[in-house]
Amino acid sequence: MARQAARAHTASPALLSIGQVLARLTPEFPDLSSSKLRFLEERGLISPSRTASGYRKFSPADVERLHTVLAMQRDNYLPLKVIKKYLAAVDAGENPPLPGGAREGSSMLPAGRRFKRDELLREAGATPELLQEAISASLVVPAEVYGEETLTVLRALAELSRTGIGPRHLRGFRAAAEREIGLIETALVPLARRKDVTAGPQTAELAREIAGQLDVVRGSIIRAALTRLQP
Repeated sequence: MARQAARAHTASPALLSIGQVLARLTPEFPDLSSSKLRFLEERGLISPSRTASGYRKFSPADVERLHTVLAMQRDNYLPLKVIKKYLAAVDAGENPPLPGGAREGSSMLPAGRRFKRDELLREAGATPELLQEAISASLVVPAEVYGEETLTVLRALAELSRTGIGPRHLRGFRAAAEREIGLIETALVPLARRKDVTAGPQTAELAREIAGQLDVVRGSIIRAALTRLQP
């Protein structure tokens, strides 16, 4: 019996504590914390096992699932309810499209790429002058290394520049964004005042959800206005 138990223990994957999970994932996701892990568990995104003493233990599959959730949040700015719906479909044996234009591939989404300045310009098909104009217009934050979000913006700016719309014409976008941030901050005040350990992750998630709804409203206004341009 003892030998059978030993073989079973050896065959089973090693389980990780919260501290070990954080050590493994925080290099890629610096804002990950024990409170965020508990928050994601409360929301039903992850379901670690528990020891007899009540300590959480994470299997390799739990860690992979957690990586997927965090990567979808970071790379595609998706609210948790959208990610949860996607994962539920995967759990049911379906093959749903990745929401929000997420990259296809394995269930563990790859980390976002990073680009040096020359690589960014080459990938975006943009000139150094366009990048500098975008920085001057506060549409791009200057950095040593840029992420995929900047690449997406610079590609759009490169396309717009071909129609005669340059970064200088879009300076108002920054002011509009700041006004939206003000709305979000006001909505978050009651939650931010809470002192429990899940307040921080809940605040971040609510901010993401509000931003998504503002995108819906903004997009609807623009689409309605475009009908006036149709002959």
